[in-house]
Amino acid sequence: MAYSPDHAFYTKGVLRLVLVLVGLSLAGYIVGPSRYWRSKGNSTTQAPCPLCVCDCSSEDFLPLHLEIINSSLPDCGKNDPDMKEEMKKDFVALLSEELNLRKAVANDTIEHTKALVIDARKTFSHYRREAEKCSTGVETCEEARERAERELAEEVKLSELWEKRAREHGW
Repeated sequence: MAYSPDHAFYTKGVLRLVLVLVGLSLAGYIVGPSRYWRSKGNSTTQAPCPLCVCDCSSEDFLPLHLEIINSSLPDCGKNDPDMKEEMKKDFVALLSEELNLRKAVANDTIEHTKALVIDARKTFSHYRREAEKCSTGVETCEEARERAERELAEEVKLSELWEKRAREHGW
């Protein structure tokens, strides 16, 4: 059954229509929500947020002392002896402890780095020795090849000489 000549035209037209509809749907899907929320934000029918109730006195805004860290959470860790001991420390002791911890971490990192450098040097020297062995082996093989070529050339000359003598004697 053959299609009419207009069939290809109609098929292309339907395909174009479907593509246009899909494109419009995608555009609406992408643009629609942002336009909806923008228009909803501009509407006056919605009541504004209720005001926050804050009971802040002006005493809270006085300059803070360094001891605020230790007194900011008085009930925190009340039953934990380690936490009590930490909270009793003054600010300078906490800072010096932090510096000592950072120094220990830095020293550990340096030791680890030094160990890695030493390992890298050992690996480098190992590969250098292996490369030297390989170079020596290549030189030895090259010398042996050259010697074998010379011996082969001598054998060829000797064979030609014996062949020539054999022909002279009728062989």
